Amino acid sequence: MREMRLFEKRAYDLFMQNLVKGTSHLSLGQEAIAAGFGVAMRPGDYTFATYRGHAHTLARGVPMGPVLAELMGRANGLMAGKGGSMHLTSVEHGMMGSYAIIGAHLPIALGAAWSAAYRGTGQVAVCFFGDGTTNIGAFHEALNLAAVWKLPVVFVCENNHYMEYTPISAVTAVPRPAADRAAAYGLEPVVVDGNDADETHAAAVAALARARAGEGPTLIEAETYRHGGHSRADPGKYRPRDEVDAWLARDPLPAYRDRLLGLGVPAGRLDEIDAAVLAAVDLATEQAKAGAEPGAELVEKDVWADGGAAWRR
Repeated sequence: MREMRLFEKRAYDLFMQNLVKGTSHLSLGQEAIAAGFGVAMRPGDYTFATYRGHAHTLARGVPMGPVLAELMGRANGLMAGKGGSMHLTSVEHGMMGSYAIIGAHLPIALGAAWSAAYRGTGQVAVCFFGDGTTNIGAFHEALNLAAVWKLPVVFVCENNHYMEYTPISAVTAVPRPAADRAAAYGLEPVVVDGNDADETHAAAVAALARARAGEGPTLIEAETYRHGGHSRADPGKYRPRDEVDAWLARDPLPAYRDRLLGLGVPAGRLDEIDAAVLAAVDLATEQAKAGAEPGAELVEKDVWADGGAAWRR
């Protein structure tokens, strides 16, 4: 969680310096969800995330340097600077993409789970999405087929209570946009405190075991809150100040530090972790800044199956 937090704070700083091109969507405040699942998943499992996917990418073991370089549009980026913040992908690490179209990745995660079941690999697809996705048709289509076919997929709604700038409660008839719809697909409603890494991890372990045992999908609603606006272009002033303050008081990182101290972990050990992570972020920053601007030879790379468009002519 500390790595995710300091990485995104650095990404914000670089954005303010005009070194991160385009927009970016930070998950500051939501780190416990990515961490809880990242630890529970096996190396061969699949992660599908939204454009708010930095933390999920790091959770699967992708190094910070290439991710930060990707945000900066450099040739040494994770995708040679062609994907940017909103499309992070590393098949090698099971990070099967960050998707900018709301709900688009749920049927794709469904297909990955079907493939795993067909091949008998024991892999599980885990699909993360925001509360606004629960009002998209793809959410219902994917849940229905996953339940009918009993596929090894876990759907995780990161309910931060806002779909861009609109409260989810203003446009949804039920108070829990994901969990209250689970029964429609024969699933049990599962709600967890998305700011509690241990609770999230326990839910992840149970859902992943269920999927591997052939018992079908799980729909988890993890309640959380983003500290900032929807994107770097959004100051988030539409949110009531008392609401923001209440959620900031439930920040998952200080809460987990207090829990570890209460369990007897020395404060010095936690300080060492903080220092090591900061040093790693500093190194990743320098690696990213040292990257070259992408050259023209990369324009057609990863666009056509054979690496070029010549076959079309």
